[in-house]
Amino acid sequence: MQDSTGAWANQGTEAASDGLDELDAAILRYLEHNGRATNFEVGEAVGLSASAASRRIQALEASGAIRGYRALIDDRLLGKRRTVYIRVTLERQSADVLSAFEASIRRIKGIVSCHLMAGQYDYMLVARVAGIDDYGRLHQNELSRLPGVTRLETSFAMRDVLEGPKS
Repeated sequence: MQDSTGAWANQGTEAASDGLDELDAAILRYLEHNGRATNFEVGEAVGLSASAASRRIQALEASGAIRGYRALIDDRLLGKRRTVYIRVTLERQSADVLSAFEASIRRIKGIVSCHLMAGQYDYMLVARVAGIDDYGRLHQNELSRLPGVTRLETSFAMRDVLEGPKS
């Protein structure tokens, strides 16, 4: 986030402990909210020249700190109006069962995130579907056939209040 002066730098020290200096962390924070910014705009925001910002951005891309750039699409415009949370319980948490489940879940369209959990459930999935019928298809044709699954528990969001990074 920006400070009261509008600058993106000096926003905490967690990044420095993760191998990034404060300028790199400021660049990442700026690009997270302004992914199409020019090198000049990034430099202006963090106090660097455009060429220095460009060199740092290239280094962040090469190191994997920046994993890519993408458009954030409003799924509702594509007919996917419902957010679904699916809690998954596996038969056991052996490496082969986890690996088989994770490989399979990556191939399912409509699943927007998958998280290995600590606690009562093994995985939490988030899906975007057109409605109940679309979820029924997803459940019957995909989710119920995942390897190692013993239980699926589903909740439908009534309304999406906040999605993605805050501006």
